[in-house]
Amino acid sequence: MGKLFGTDGVRGVANKELTPELALNLGRAGGYVLTKAAKGAPKVLVAMDSRRSGDMLAAALSAGLCSVGAEVHLAGVIPTPAVAYYVRENNFDAGVMISASHNPMADNGIKFFSGTGYKLPDALEDEIETYMTTPEKLPAPIGKDVGITIPCKEAENDYINYLLSTVKDKKLNGLKIALDCANGATSQVASKVFEALGGTVHKLSNTPNGLNINENCGSTHMENLCQYVKTNNLDLGLAFDGDGDRMLAVDNNGNMVDGDEILAICGYDLSQQGQLPQNAIVATTMSNQGLEVMCKNHGLTLHRTDVGDRYVLEKMLADNLALGGEQSGHIIFTKYSTTGDGILAGLLLVEIVIRNQKPLSELKTVMEHFPQVLINVKVANDKKRKWSNYPEITTPMKEMEDQMNGEGRILIRPSGTEPLVRVMIEGRDKADIQAKAERLADIIVITLAP
Repeated sequence: MGKLFGTDGVRGVANKELTPELALNLGRAGGYVLTKAAKGAPKVLVAMDSRRSGDMLAAALSAGLCSVGAEVHLAGVIPTPAVAYYVRENNFDAGVMISASHNPMADNGIKFFSGTGYKLPDALEDEIETYMTTPEKLPAPIGKDVGITIPCKEAENDYINYLLSTVKDKKLNGLKIALDCANGATSQVASKVFEALGGTVHKLSNTPNGLNINENCGSTHMENLCQYVKTNNLDLGLAFDGDGDRMLAVDNNGNMVDGDEILAICGYDLSQQGQLPQNAIVATTMSNQGLEVMCKNHGLTLHRTDVGDRYVLEKMLADNLALGGEQSGHIIFTKYSTTGDGILAGLLLVEIVIRNQKPLSELKTVMEHFPQVLINVKVANDKKRKWSNYPEITTPMKEMEDQMNGEGRILIRPSGTEPLVRVMIEGRDKADIQAKAERLADIIVITLAP
């Protein structure tokens, strides 16, 4: 069996790659690994996004969990961060979210949370996979020790009340907000939260039917929300992904505000309030160079990690930092949550708008978004990961970086699945970085030719 877990759980086309049999076995192995230290019957929360395949996989997963003695609490459709919140606040042994996030409807996924509300480290995922290959080592309780399922109707309301508790003044002063819920897990929760705080809420893509999740809507398709905010003269818009752990925004002029710009706005605001530990923000290697320049100009430090919100969170926890995230809209506030939370991030962003009495279009000018050029270069597959061993590439790359004098950067990344090397350059001058990228791509073609 190849490695099952990716950077965000186990994913695949539902009923083809992610089958009920696989879900059953994941329930057995994952349930045992995560609950074997429990005293008495372990409690596991299971929730899902709005995909049609969610019921099928939840049933199979729950059967696996029950077969190792777990008490399974079924929360239905709620956002991923609601799972993380509920398990840590209610002494659960584990939580499971059935979702493929921003992926198309036909896909689905299974991701586990520990009882503390954190996604699993690699070592625990490896242990789960080991038990899946040796199922004979798993317990098989009988009689009164077989697990059961229990409806969990209160998880959604508890999560909503928690979100409301994070807003200091409890009022949005009639702010006109559009919410694009991607026909996903935030479709009911998001509007309830913003309406309870007095916002004038315009609801988009909040009628899930099992088939329309992420379909030309949500944080991966911002065009409709941008146009809607502009046409209706709204103060801002917020777009979530299918499971609600991402958020991207739209300013009052109908222009998108990406994850890097949200980090810049929130980081600067927290630093001004003296609430940004070590004056540091965590982002990834793909975050725009403009965020790094913004941090430098305002006395802040930017730490970069590998791509993936789990790596961002690992760095934040290791250094006791408060704010981190990704360009895609995973924004993590460790004061409030153990994972990315789109609605929470939206609330805190709106609070900044109200407190500063400035439109989002003005607040985002704290960061200049640098132009970016990306070129995919076809190379020999056995050479793509060795590009840094070639001075023919590294020497001109260093020269180009020196010429940008700290206000630009070059990133070369081998593709994980194709015989490609990706050349990404950012800088203030689009024509200049285009020329640099093309020159570097030509050098790589010659040096790493198939």
